[in-house]
Amino acid sequence: MKTTRRTFLGAGLFAGLSVGLGSLVAATSRATLAEPAEHFEVMHSDAEWRSLLSTSSYAVLRQEATERPYSSPLNEQHRAGVFTCAGCARPLFSSTTKFDSHTGWPSFWRPLPNAVLTREDKTFGMLRTEVHCQRCGGHLGHLFDDGPKPTGLRYCMNGAAMNFTESTT
Repeated sequence: MKTTRRTFLGAGLFAGLSVGLGSLVAATSRATLAEPAEHFEVMHSDAEWRSLLSTSSYAVLRQEATERPYSSPLNEQHRAGVFTCAGCARPLFSSTTKFDSHTGWPSFWRPLPNAVLTREDKTFGMLRTEVHCQRCGGHLGHLFDDGPKPTGLRYCMNGAAMNFTESTT
């Protein structure tokens, strides 16, 4: 078989794609093996989550999206009560810890006990602390260290990830 420029370039392209695809598969396999699936008290299939949640709640809780600032009615919620997870109704934050952070998202200086979990988030080329619901693992928002006393923390939450229940007392 005569080697032409076309067959040479074609073979090179095929080899390059094969190596690249092989690296991607290997990296994906390593990530899968290195990070076992998380298990939570409340778990559903993706199809079940889609049917249980609104489009915006699904995007935030299950796909880790962020709602537009100042778009949530919960940002203006000032009554006494509890903010709960829109995915599993887990009580997350007391209204007594809510404050106006002027960021456009509901913000709190402390969660309720055993309500949330955190982990590192390295997306968008920065290191942040991601906040999840302890019961269903739903993405709620991020944690920052620029909040008010007494904790100095700001739990910057997506309103689409929560519901509000007014206190009756």
